[in-house]
Amino acid sequence: MRILFDTSVVLDVLLKREPFVADASALWAANDADEIVGYINATTLTNIFYVARRQASLELAHEAVRTCLDTFEICTVNRLVLERAQGMSGSDFEDNVQIASADFAGVEGIVTRDKSGFKETTLQIFTPSELLQHLAEIKE
Repeated sequence: MRILFDTSVVLDVLLKREPFVADASALWAANDADEIVGYINATTLTNIFYVARRQASLELAHEAVRTCLDTFEICTVNRLVLERAQGMSGSDFEDNVQIASADFAGVEGIVTRDKSGFKETTLQIFTPSELLQHLAEIKE
């Protein structure tokens, strides 16, 4: 299953944010075990760098970007993605960009802690705990 990780879920692991880190880390483990194929949006990397630098350090920010490049497939953000995102009715442009890039990349779902920003899509939208439950059901 090809899953786009929302920025917040990635940051939960990188910055060890409680109480979210456990479920997010379990999803990273599922990605590492090839139970899912994890994707992030290209612009997620700039957001991760910015947040990690502000909340931690420049060194951690660079390490976080390297970890993401080693861990995830990257969804392209180009003019077509941005134009599609701009045409969506959702009020959060970042979420719209993630939806549009996920569509272009052919992913099947998005994992996020805030499902409200992902209403304008036919992709499956999961919270981390919902995706973990879904993966457990698939294994049975």
